[in-house]
Amino acid sequence: MTHEPTPALSAQWPDLPGSTSEIWDRSPLPPNVVVGEGCRIERIAETFDGFRSRRDPGLKLGAGVDVYHWTAFNVEPDGAISIGDASVLVGPIFMCAGDIDIGREVVLSYNVVVADCDFHPLDPVARREDAIACAPEGDRSSRPPLETEPVAIGDGARVGIGAIVLKGVRIGAGARVAAGSVVTRDVPAGMSAAGNPAGVVA
Repeated sequence: MTHEPTPALSAQWPDLPGSTSEIWDRSPLPPNVVVGEGCRIERIAETFDGFRSRRDPGLKLGAGVDVYHWTAFNVEPDGAISIGDASVLVGPIFMCAGDIDIGREVVLSYNVVVADCDFHPLDPVARREDAIACAPEGDRSSRPPLETEPVAIGDGARVGIGAIVLKGVRIGAGARVAAGSVVTRDVPAGMSAAGNPAGVVA
């Protein structure tokens, strides 16, 4: 899924009609972040502290997206995220090394985690090599390559507090994910999922 946001310069904020609230941060954004008209971000420094994408764009926020201050974009150099128009990010944590695509009018609640990668090898030998490379005295360039699988959340989906959406998952349009669920496989459009691992419940 691809969602082209309303064009806007990343470091120049369009006027927000009818809004004089000072809770929305208007600080400059990373140069490879594109925001749509009426997009609002509460705390830019904290939200982008882990944003290291070298892709252009590394993040696309559609028109009318609200990004509240608990939200964190932890994006590796080869990662990119797209958020569709009118979505609400109450405080999700994105862990992206490849591609994460969020549709239009999606609500991701507080402390939701969306990850397209395990961020370490699953093989015990490779994991040990990775731990040594990531140690303070290690050589991070010798890390084994990260294995990613795209994550996609369809238009109008809702993901509840503390849910975890793991790599390779597709959540269909209008689907609902219950609070605290661990989503390891696809959720069909219009269905509800709950549990660990999450299964379809309605």
